[in-house]
Amino acid sequence: MTKYRVGIDVGSTNTDAVVIDEKGGLIHAVKTPTTADVTTGVTRALTSVVEGSGVSRDEITAVMYGTTHGLNSIVERKGLMKVGVLRIGLPASSSIEPMMDWSSDLREGIGDVKVMVRGGHEYNGDEISQLDEEAIGRAAELFLDSGVESVAIASVFSPVRDDHERRAAEIIGDVMGDIPISLSSTIGSIGFLERENATILNAAIVGVMRRSISAVRRTMEDLDLASARLFLAQNDGTVMSAEQAERYPIFTVAAAVSNSVRGAHVLTGLSDAIVVDMGGTTTNIGVLERGFPRESSSAVYIGDVRTSFMMPDFISIGVAGGSMVRKVDGSITVGPESVGYRLTSLGIAWGGDVVTATDVALALGIMVVDDPDCDPDLARSRVSGEVAEGAYGYIVSRIEEGIDKVKTRPDPMSVVLVGGGSAMLPEELKGASEVMRPEGAQSANAIGAATALVGATVERAYSYEQVSRGRALEDAKKVAKGRAIAAGAEPSSVEVVMVEEVSMPYLPGNTVKVRVKAAGRAFM
Repeated sequence: MTKYRVGIDVGSTNTDAVVIDEKGGLIHAVKTPTTADVTTGVTRALTSVVEGSGVSRDEITAVMYGTTHGLNSIVERKGLMKVGVLRIGLPASSSIEPMMDWSSDLREGIGDVKVMVRGGHEYNGDEISQLDEEAIGRAAELFLDSGVESVAIASVFSPVRDDHERRAAEIIGDVMGDIPISLSSTIGSIGFLERENATILNAAIVGVMRRSISAVRRTMEDLDLASARLFLAQNDGTVMSAEQAERYPIFTVAAAVSNSVRGAHVLTGLSDAIVVDMGGTTTNIGVLERGFPRESSSAVYIGDVRTSFMMPDFISIGVAGGSMVRKVDGSITVGPESVGYRLTSLGIAWGGDVVTATDVALALGIMVVDDPDCDPDLARSRVSGEVAEGAYGYIVSRIEEGIDKVKTRPDPMSVVLVGGGSAMLPEELKGASEVMRPEGAQSANAIGAATALVGATVERAYSYEQVSRGRALEDAKKVAKGRAIAAGAEPSSVEVVMVEEVSMPYLPGNTVKVRVKAAGRAFM
């Protein structure tokens, strides 16, 4: 029996869905407008692609889903759970309270309930102080009385030793029962405040992710896909099981960018390239390295909160298919404002009165839109040549600037164009050794999700004076493989795909930060 997968990716303008076979061949693709509540658009896309593919339902073994629910919830301050924050590290970590630099509306949105207790470890695993279990019990009672719905626990140097976090979780579970508990040792990297922030955000969006996953599962049941396994796209271009995503939703917030970069790899076979993903609202430019999205080496801000965990390294430009074109004081600009999913009602070519980047491309004869309601003649008659030429030059220059910014060396690189709006871009771009627009480029994001491996990344600190380098690397690899299997990977297929060692000279004992990424085929 042939096995098929469904890939879904939610963009700000459109939701894409594809059905692929077990060799990665594209069977059917659909693009539907993203809806304000996101879930409705996902349901429509999933229903449409499954029914239009002609594939037997019992041959669809997996649905791979990339969602913006978690990110939207943080940015909009909506649907967040009330979080109890437990920091373990006194007396060493008392100078800066949890969430001190957060905006007041976000702190209030999650309840601003926090407790600090004694405990935590040094960089070498030695205890700062003994864990204060009685104080943790009192914190749990406070959380219970305060109506806390989710708990975030962060301990000093927990990526080195996590036993204080795990013991605290046991105590809180005994008092509060079956409540979501997020441990920083499983989420962030060595940096304490950034790791704590990421853990708190993770705890806040657990409910949002659970509701999103439940909605997709209901649609799968309605389509007789209940036997198919559901996976969620992660920030690093891999996927994890829906069960893991309910525990670690923070790993999904930038999946849309990673899906497109990974999709470019699948469609072209390139392992290293710059990927330009032009949608309806923004153009995201990322880098493909060794078949995966290049990860950011700096702190990442999510909803104005500084965090440190795996995120794709990309820049986002407010120039895309739905971007508004304006002429102000003789200068023509494009974006950052966009009509988004309302392009087919507000764009000139659809009888609207807003000049968009798509109208410009249609007026110049550069782009063809496969939509019976789109009339290029309207764009040609209502968009002047001066505006069209000026706007198009602006669009190309902004994209070329973005390509230059993501490059780490001056040499030209292969550039892959994907996304629905990329059809308007030229075949030659500054900084590109070649420009590729592969077949299926409009659905690269969904294809990237559908073909992704299941993966996990681990970051730990080791003192090479206390443990040998070989033993440290073996330990990190073992943990990474174990997490990949827990995320839904077939055990026999899991391989280590990345190992990095970074010296930490500000710590004694020849301390090194080790990052290991493992990935394997989805277990179905």
